[in-house]
Amino acid sequence: MTLPAAPLIKPPALRRGATLAVLSPASAAKEELVHSGLRHLQSLGYRTILSPHALDRGPLYYAGTLQHRLADLHAAFADPAIDGIVCTRGGWGSAELLPHLDAALIRANPKVFLGYSDHTSLHVWLRNQANLVSFYAPMVAADFSRPDGPDLASWRHTFEGDAAWSLGSADGLRVLRPGTAQGTLGGGCISIFAEALGTPYAPQNTSGILFLEDIGTKPYQWDRMLLHLRYAGLLEGVQGIVFGDMRQCVSPDEEPLVDSAILHALRDFDGPIAIGLRSGHVSAGNITLPLGIPVKLDLANAENPQLHLLEAAVTV
Repeated sequence: MTLPAAPLIKPPALRRGATLAVLSPASAAKEELVHSGLRHLQSLGYRTILSPHALDRGPLYYAGTLQHRLADLHAAFADPAIDGIVCTRGGWGSAELLPHLDAALIRANPKVFLGYSDHTSLHVWLRNQANLVSFYAPMVAADFSRPDGPDLASWRHTFEGDAAWSLGSADGLRVLRPGTAQGTLGGGCISIFAEALGTPYAPQNTSGILFLEDIGTKPYQWDRMLLHLRYAGLLEGVQGIVFGDMRQCVSPDEEPLVDSAILHALRDFDGPIAIGLRSGHVSAGNITLPLGIPVKLDLANAENPQLHLLEAAVTV
């Protein structure tokens, strides 16, 4: 699959003093966790603004109606006083927004958007429709509510505009299949990624390095969804694959089985494969990954696996 012809858009960097809009495009968050996360962000030097419907509860499990969640997201992009947008949590609901998003508004007002899990659908849309770099990164209630929730080293590298930095074994990276590959980083939560196939909101540009993670996903389910991606042609053009930390999916004694299931599902894929990167659904130290920038996956040395981020993800 070819990359979009439009130039890549990088949002402005987030320095100390930047203003972050906090909103809930998907499921309702616990108010006490949101406020704890706000205090953590403020302690890092950010100003925070809670969007009008960020703490809404209902209908069902949603954080407000579709119209309210959409209005908060559009308002955050449109407001020149807002430097970045941080989601409270995932759950379910982001995909409802996709047919109603204003691509022209977002392209005209590029800014940092970060979240993970259910927000994979928004990351894919931002890449497909706006060619905007976005960030698979810690969220307010899910991560910043805990002292050890976010990995602050990768956060600072990313949002302060470092041009080159790396992740390795200290960040959980482990080799499943050796080799080296280079390309644009994309991906997210595999269940959301796979469910988009066959819709107008499916990923359109998966050539490069693919990152995939999830929560509560058993080995046979990884096998099944990877087969789905293969049959859908989504792995055509992918040069290398990095899987997330599996400890939120399987018990320690099942980790060899999930390794084997992945290698079985990808037996016809020739590129290097790593696993264990601590980003997304993790218990602590959630690593920020900029989606849409070039990276190099170097798994030639099993003792020193490296994912190199090759250029700044924001404009400085």
